Amino acid sequence: MNEEKKIRVLLAKPGLDGHDRGVKVVARALRDAGMEVIYTGLHQTPEKIVAAAIQEDVDVVGLSLLSGAHMTLFPRVKKLLVEAGAENILLMGGGIIPEEDINELKAKGYAEEIFTPGISTDQIVAWIKSTVK
Repeated sequence: MNEEKKIRVLLAKPGLDGHDRGVKVVARALRDAGMEVIYTGLHQTPEKIVAAAIQEDVDVVGLSLLSGAHMTLFPRVKKLLVEAGAENILLMGGGIIPEEDINELKAKGYAEEIFTPGISTDQIVAWIKSTVK
């Protein structure tokens, strides 16, 4: 019997943002969709997030940001992934991020996708499943 490898996703709350209801909803939806989910908890540094992603051998890192620090934290996490030779790990995110910042983060390669409030968890699940090879 050839069991299909489960998609592994690490979800993190970088920086000082202390609101985690949204990331917990996403974590549950991903788990219910058959993915393995690792949630690192609040107040994580980019270094801790990348170390955990590598240690857990994840396919995707998801950053949840409401603090306004997205233009600093996404580039930092992406840079650390590349420096660690883990550029194959997809970087996605969600939270309160203005559309122009989303466009810039994606155009510069700092994030593959960013989801904003109101998007259905089904859309997040579908994006991950269609993007992870």
